[in-house]
Amino acid sequence: MAVDTGKTCIGLYCGKTVLFSNGSNETFGECGGCPRGQRTDSYSICRQCMGTPVLYDWLYLGFMGLLPLILHWFFIEWYSGKKSSSAFFQHITALLECTVAALITLLVNDPVGYLHIRSCGVEKLSDWYTMLYNPSPDYVNTVHCTQEAVYPLYTIVFIYYAFCLVLMMLLRPLLIKKIACGLGKSDRFKSIYAALYFLPILTVIQAVGGGLLCKSELH
Repeated sequence: MAVDTGKTCIGLYCGKTVLFSNGSNETFGECGGCPRGQRTDSYSICRQCMGTPVLYDWLYLGFMGLLPLILHWFFIEWYSGKKSSSAFFQHITALLECTVAALITLLVNDPVGYLHIRSCGVEKLSDWYTMLYNPSPDYVNTVHCTQEAVYPLYTIVFIYYAFCLVLMMLLRPLLIKKIACGLGKSDRFKSIYAALYFLPILTVIQAVGGGLLCKSELH
């Protein structure tokens, strides 16, 4: 359904998607949430994000990316201690898992197949929590405009953690079974069990406090 392009949408993050474009003539849809990888401009039109992450964006992604690796190393040391010589190989495997997970995450994000990403940028803290800004024009019905205004800083971390988990479950048990001969059977997989706890915790932290963490790092 086409709408009057002269009217802007209500709410901070509601926008009109482009249904058809022919040069300077464009047909727009109704106001709603923009698709992933797009963000509203000053005319409430959803536009493709073509920017690149700034230094602070990379610092934030690097911080969130290093957390699983640091926790892997901590729990490997904690449960291996001096009882096993396999800790070094587990450290290397954890580094390999996180590195491969990061590379795959970059490759599967837009543009697919390249080791660089597009970004919408971060303008303010509310960009991280668009679900809290769905307008209710008549105080009864809600216009749902939830979107990833900070694309890809929000979802890319979830994708990375998912790949970290999958690669750990594929590689680490095989390694530990082969070389962790100095540990008892009950201790061999404790570092993996620990990851099954801290990875979901990191996911919740990203979901709830990602914006606060990013803003705190910027200041």
